[in-house]
Amino acid sequence: VQLAESGGGLVQAGESLRLSCVASGSIFSIDDMRWYRQAPGKQLELVAQVGTDGSTLYGDSVKARFTISRDNNKHAVYLHMSSLKPEDTAVYKCNMYLRSDSITGNYDYFGPGTQVTVSP
Repeated sequence: VQLAESGGGLVQAGESLRLSCVASGSIFSIDDMRWYRQAPGKQLELVAQVGTDGSTLYGDSVKARFTISRDNNKHAVYLHMSSLKPEDTAVYKCNMYLRSDSITGNYDYFGPGTQVTVSP
C-alpha cells in the first residue's frame, strides 16, 4: 500500500489550497483518515481527521479555516485550506488506518508529504 499527496505549493497569506491524498495497492477497508503537518523544528501536529461515518475533528489552530473530506470509492482524502497564514507553513502528510486484506488487522500508513509554504 502506498499513499501519495498532491496539491502543495507556495501561496500568499489569505489564499486557499486543496491537498489530495490517494492510497493505492491492496486495500480491503479504510478506517480513519487524517492529515498531519510538521513545521521545521516542531513536532508532528494533527490537523484534521475524518471517520468512516463522516465525523470530523480539527486542530484548534485550523478550525473554521480547513475542511477535511473523503471519497471511499477513490481511497482518497482531501484537505481544503482557506485563509492561509504564514504559520500554516509545513510539510503536510496524510495518514490512513487501513486493512490490506480480510485477514490482516488495521495498520497506519503515511504518505511522504507535500510542502505548503505561505508567504506574508
